[in-house]
Amino acid sequence: MVHTALYLQALHPEHSFTFLPVGQRIKSCEKDFSPLRAELAKAELILFSYPVYTFIAPYQLHRLFELIKADGVDLSGKFASQITTSKHFYDVTAHRYVEENCFDLGMGVVRGLSADMDDLLTEKGRREAEHFFDQLIFSCEHGLFVTPPAQPPHREKTVYQPCLPSAGKSGEKDVVIVTNYAPEDENLQNMIADFRAALPFESRVVNLREFPFDGGCLGCFGCAVTGKCVYKDGFDAFLRNTIQTADAFVYAFTISDHYTHSSFKCFDDRQFCNGHRTVTHGTPIAYLISGDYRYESNLRMIVEGRSEVGGNYLVGVATDEADTAAQIQTLADGLVLALEKKLSRPANFYGVGGMKIFRDLIYVMRGLMKADHKFYKTHGIYDFPQKQRKRILQMQLVGALIAIPSVQKKMKGQMNSYIIGPYEKVVEQAGGKQG
Repeated sequence: MVHTALYLQALHPEHSFTFLPVGQRIKSCEKDFSPLRAELAKAELILFSYPVYTFIAPYQLHRLFELIKADGVDLSGKFASQITTSKHFYDVTAHRYVEENCFDLGMGVVRGLSADMDDLLTEKGRREAEHFFDQLIFSCEHGLFVTPPAQPPHREKTVYQPCLPSAGKSGEKDVVIVTNYAPEDENLQNMIADFRAALPFESRVVNLREFPFDGGCLGCFGCAVTGKCVYKDGFDAFLRNTIQTADAFVYAFTISDHYTHSSFKCFDDRQFCNGHRTVTHGTPIAYLISGDYRYESNLRMIVEGRSEVGGNYLVGVATDEADTAAQIQTLADGLVLALEKKLSRPANFYGVGGMKIFRDLIYVMRGLMKADHKFYKTHGIYDFPQKQRKRILQMQLVGALIAIPSVQKKMKGQMNSYIIGPYEKVVEQAGGKQG
C-alpha cells in the first residue's frame, strides 16, 4: 500500500506528499505526539495506508486514532481516504472502521482503494490506482463524500449493578473470559461479575491490559513456518496454554472508537502466530459488550464474521443497553446449552466466503506457509470444486438427458418431485424415529 502511494506521488508532482510511518514509530508517537500533530495540522488530505489485519486495520492504526482523539488536534473539514492491500478478506470492515473514526473527527471521507497485494505489479492494478486518485481529487473538489452513519441518540449512562444470584459451580468445563477492562470500566466489570455468578461452571478472567506485549504484529511472516513469534514476550505460549485450552471463550469489552481499546486489537493481530489455522474450531463463543452496540453495524459484522470464519458457535451478545441482567442470564444459559449439546451451525456467507479466500491463498503460498498448508490438508479445507468429480459427472448426465426432447416431455411438471424426493424421505425417517 505504501508503494501504491509512492506510485501516485510519482505520477502527480503537482501535489505535495508527506509520508508519516506511524506504524513503525507508534511508540515514539506515544511519547511525543507534537511532530505528528504539526504534520496533521498542515495537511489538507490524510490518506491512511495500511495492510488489513484480522478484519480491521492493524493495532498500530487503532492506537493512532486513540492518540489523535486524546490529543485533540483539529482535523475537522479536512479530507480523508485510504489505501489498503490484502487478499480482500474482510477489507470492507477495515475500511468502514477507518471511515467511522474519520467521521468522529469531522472529516470529509472519500471512498478508499482496496487493492490486492499484487495489484501494483499489473497494468490493471496500476490503472485502478490511477483512477482512484483521479476520483479522490474530484471528490475533494466537489464534495462527493461517503455518507456518515446514523449516530446513536443520547442516553444517560447508568452504572449497572450486579444482581444475579450465584449458581452452584461445577469444574466440568473451563470457561475463559478474555477482557481488556480498565479500572474505570465499572459497567463491564459488573457485567462480568454477574455472568460469572450466573454461569454454573468455573470461569477465569484474563485481562489483556496486564499482558506485557512488546508490540503489535509486524507482518514479518517469521511465524509462517515455525508457528513462533519473533517477539520474545511469550505471547504465543500464553495464547495456547492460557486461552486456547478453554472449553468456551467469552470476550468482554467496552466499545471505543467503533471497536474497543487498542489492547484488544494487539491481541487480535498477534494471534497470527496461528497463521490462518482455525485451531479453535467448534469452541463456543459469547460476548459481553458495554456501549451502544446496536448502533455499531460494522462491529456487529466483525463479531459475527469472526465466529463464522473460525468455525465457532456464536452463542450471542449481552450488552448494557437495556435489560442487562436478563441478557446476561440468557447468555449464560445459552452457553451452557452450547457446551452440553455441542451445538454447531452451518457457516453462512461470512464463513464460507472468508474460508474460500484463505483456502486459495494458502494453496498458492503453501511453499511459504507450511504450517497452514499442513493444517488445511489434514482438515480437508482444500475442498476445490474440481475435486467433486462424481457430482460433476452426475450433472453432465442430467444435463444431457434433459436435453433430449422425449425426456423433457416425460419430466414436464415433475422436476420438483425429483428434486424434493430425497428430502421427503429424510422427513419420513425423522417421523419414524419419533414414533
